[in-house]
Amino acid sequence: MKLALALSERSDLQRKISELGQRLNNNAKVQDGEKPAENPEELLSELDSCITRLEELMARINRTNNETKSGDTTLTSLIAKRDCLKERIRIMRDFLNSASEKVTRYSKTEIKICSTVSVSDLQKQVDSYSKQLRETDELIQSLNWTTELI
Repeated sequence: MKLALALSERSDLQRKISELGQRLNNNAKVQDGEKPAENPEELLSELDSCITRLEELMARINRTNNETKSGDTTLTSLIAKRDCLKERIRIMRDFLNSASEKVTRYSKTEIKICSTVSVSDLQKQVDSYSKQLRETDELIQSLNWTTELI
């Protein structure tokens, strides 16, 4: 099984586990004398099976990520880099939006509001980080589709 397929299965399992939790909650109580729409024992059994499979899959994915390398860099390190780039870009874009927002003055006596940074320089940095993110993500995706799950 390729790593990408394992990641897809993991995503499906996480979604299914969340849905099973909701279904269990929906069938936790009934009026006296009524039956639940679904058997909670069967749902609990299915939940147990899904969580067991998810645990196994996550361990194998993590082992694979730790042992798969692109040059001297592990897939785990590439994922950490990608996640940090995403967060950096998100924060910097929010900051850029605030810094570049125009403040309308209705008269010359009102206080003038100025940006504390060079918006164009900061935008160039964000563009550079975005390119790094795209390249890192493409490398990760390539590795996911060519690496066998351990």
